[in-house]
Amino acid sequence: MTAWISHVVLSLKVWRSEKTSFSPLKTPQSFTHTTRAKGFYLIFISKGWKMSTGALRNRRRNHACRLHMLTWNVATAEPPDDIRSLLQLDSDSPADLFVIGLQEVRATPVKYVSDLIAEDSWSHLFMNTLGPNGFVKVTSVRMQGLLLIVFARQVHLPFIRDIQSTYTRTGIFGYWGNKGGVSVRFSFYGHMLCFLNCHLAAHMNYAVQRVDEFEYILDSQDFDFYNTPHVLDHKVVFWFGDLNFRIADHGLHFLRSSINSGRFNLLWSKDQLLMMKQKEPLLQQFEEGPLQFKPTYKFDRFSETYDTSGKKRKPAWTDRILWRIKPTDEEECGSIADDEELPVKVTQDIYTCDPSYGVSDHKPVIGTFNLELQKKVETPLVCVSAEGQWSADEDAVLTYTIQEKFDACTSDWIGLYKIGFRSALDYIAFVWVKEDAIADVDEVVQLSMKRDDLPLLAGDYILGYFSRNMQSLVGLSPPFQIMESTLALLEGLVPENINGLDK
Repeated sequence: MTAWISHVVLSLKVWRSEKTSFSPLKTPQSFTHTTRAKGFYLIFISKGWKMSTGALRNRRRNHACRLHMLTWNVATAEPPDDIRSLLQLDSDSPADLFVIGLQEVRATPVKYVSDLIAEDSWSHLFMNTLGPNGFVKVTSVRMQGLLLIVFARQVHLPFIRDIQSTYTRTGIFGYWGNKGGVSVRFSFYGHMLCFLNCHLAAHMNYAVQRVDEFEYILDSQDFDFYNTPHVLDHKVVFWFGDLNFRIADHGLHFLRSSINSGRFNLLWSKDQLLMMKQKEPLLQQFEEGPLQFKPTYKFDRFSETYDTSGKKRKPAWTDRILWRIKPTDEEECGSIADDEELPVKVTQDIYTCDPSYGVSDHKPVIGTFNLELQKKVETPLVCVSAEGQWSADEDAVLTYTIQEKFDACTSDWIGLYKIGFRSALDYIAFVWVKEDAIADVDEVVQLSMKRDDLPLLAGDYILGYFSRNMQSLVGLSPPFQIMESTLALLEGLVPENINGLDK
């Protein structure tokens, strides 16, 4: 991308460094005159000079997005009544994205089949908690007891695109899904992100096998995108779950004494994941915050007491959250992902567990991150609008316009959603898009929604364009109000004088 600039005077400050330089691009029919004084360049540029993409990039504003991640082995338990504190919904720094990875969700044959038909109880709880707070389920993937769910604040939905999920079994010679990994990838404002939730082999003596399973999962998972066909091709990868790494060598008394005194650092040198990172180049590409919280396994249920059963299992940090930034050709992995276009910076703010939840023998682990990025896309693919006044007294009119070419199809649809909706499938009514052909870019298409499909009572609603191929809502209308219908008044469903109507 280039920008042509005609007869411009630019004053650019140049930092006093031997490494800093500025060289105007040479183009036909142009000339430059450069004057330097006191750390500034004053450049006179004639017609025909163009500014490079990199220069324009530096003029863009960085945006900070908050990511809240959760991993929890729920040990086949039913969910607790309240998870607001687990999601930190009352935080002064509200999240933009929630990514939730669960392991050992109850998956008996009958329950697993029923959960495929309708949402499982854990998904229902998260949706019912986050929906009223303005979050919508973007997607989910499940493999037996492994569950991965992504939520986003409604304003971000049109910029979450190219969603795809996959899974890999590693249990019982790779044929059983009680162990393995489930992943979701998507483009977030043009940046490719991937989240991989794993449940790896258990027991103290299987540290090497856990690494082998992780490598097998990475090798097995493919995506249908030319620029990111594999997990590690994504700009940022989050690897989390019940990774099952244990604390080696130390005796039970020393472990518990160190934990009770808060001297967690005494245990780090024998943490198997940290030990394996020292000799496995693949693991060295992943970063993790310091383990400044109690080991999250194994507890007596509904308590903060470590295992008192006859087995007296040693405490361990089995539940972890790590991340990887795709390295450039010139540098190793770090906390900043930079390609030839736009960078992403990842900063972890919180890494802890919440010991107050006791339905499982594991404690949930929370990680919150700040993603600092420059948006590569800022315009929704589709503009949707409700036209005129809506009520169930007559058919309603809506319009949509494709603003940028994408893989649209005639099975795309536009849904009517009540404000606070929980997922793209949580629509009140819907209408198919233009049936005979794909709409052209900038073509205004008018559709109608039948009055029999509209709600009788008043409320605040929104329209959303769902792309079948991209598996996401790629356009949202501004919120609007549907008025009470005459039928609702006649049947006494609302007061007689609402909306200025008289009986």
